[in-house]
Amino acid sequence: WALWNLTGGKVHATDRSNASRTMLMNLETGDWDRDLLELFGIPAGMLPQIQHSLGVFGKTDPALFGAEIPIAAIFGDQQAALFAHGCDRPGMLKCTYGTGCFLISQTGSQLTRSNHQLLSTVAWTKPDGANYALEGAMFTSGACIQWLRDGIGLIESAAQTEPMARQVADTNGVYFVPALSGLGAPHWDMNARGSFQGITGGVKREHMVRSVLESIAYQVKEVVDAANQDCDLPISYLKVDGGASRNDFLMQFQADVLGIPVERPAILDATAQGAAFGAGLAVGFWDDYDRLVASREIDRIFEPEEGATAAQENFAMWKKAVERAKNWVEG
Repeated sequence: WALWNLTGGKVHATDRSNASRTMLMNLETGDWDRDLLELFGIPAGMLPQIQHSLGVFGKTDPALFGAEIPIAAIFGDQQAALFAHGCDRPGMLKCTYGTGCFLISQTGSQLTRSNHQLLSTVAWTKPDGANYALEGAMFTSGACIQWLRDGIGLIESAAQTEPMARQVADTNGVYFVPALSGLGAPHWDMNARGSFQGITGGVKREHMVRSVLESIAYQVKEVVDAANQDCDLPISYLKVDGGASRNDFLMQFQADVLGIPVERPAILDATAQGAAFGAGLAVGFWDDYDRLVASREIDRIFEPEEGATAAQENFAMWKKAVERAKNWVEG
C-alpha cells in the first residue's frame, strides 16, 4: 500500500519478508502458494508482485518530493532491525523491546522449521539468495510498564522503574507473569492472564516494579532457549534495540539471566536504520555491508555479573508462576 502510493499507483509489489507474514507465500519457493490461494478463494492477480528485499522497486511520484527517488529496499519491521544489527549468519539474533518483545534468530540460507513453537520466516532476500530466520513474539513487555503507570498508578513515569528496581536487592519472592494480552512465544496461550504471585506482607511497590522488569527478561530467555534448541549453533550474544532497551537495569538483568553479553547500539531505532542500510547498498551508496555494520556506534555491552546465578535460579520459579497463569480463562 505504501509503495503503491509513493509511486503514484504505478507499482504494486512487496518483498518476501512481508509476503511471508500473510501466510499465503510458500517459504521454500518464495512465491504465492497456489494451493493456499485456491483454498481461500484469493485470485493471484489481486496480490502484489513479490520481489527481493534489496533492489529498486520503483521511483517516487515526482509530485510528492519534487524528484523521482528510487525506492530500493523493503523489509518487514523486525527483519529490518536484524539487518541493521549485522545478524546475517546462523547463531546471531536480536531482540526489540517495545510494547511487546520481538526476537529473531538468523538461520542463514537454510529454512528451519521450529520444534519449539517459534515461527519460521524469511529474513530477507537478495539476488544472490535468501536468508531465513526463526521469530518469537512476546505480546507484553513495555506495555507492562505502561500498565504500572496508567492502569494501577504504581509509578508516575517509565523512567522511575530503573531507580525503583535498584532500591531493593531482589523481588522478595514476587513473580510477575506478563500475560496482559495472553502469552505469545513459546506458549501461544491466549487464555493466560497476568498475575503477581508470591506476595507477602513484606512486599513493597519497589519489589513489584522490579518483578515486572525481571519478567520481561525472563520472557526473552524462554525464546532464546527455544531458538538454541532449534538451531545447530549456540547463541552466545544478544543484540538489542527499542525504547525499553534504554533501561540499564533491564539490560543488565537480561545479560545475567541469559549468561551471555547483551549489546546495545547508540541508535535504538534499528528498523529505520536497517531499511536505510538496505536501500543504500542496493543503489551503490555503500558497497560493503560488513564495514557498514561495523561503523555503527555501540553504546554499551552488558556482561553477566555476580547476579547471574540468582537470576538463572529464579527463572525456574518464574516458569512455575507462568504455568499457574496459563489457561486461566477456559476457552
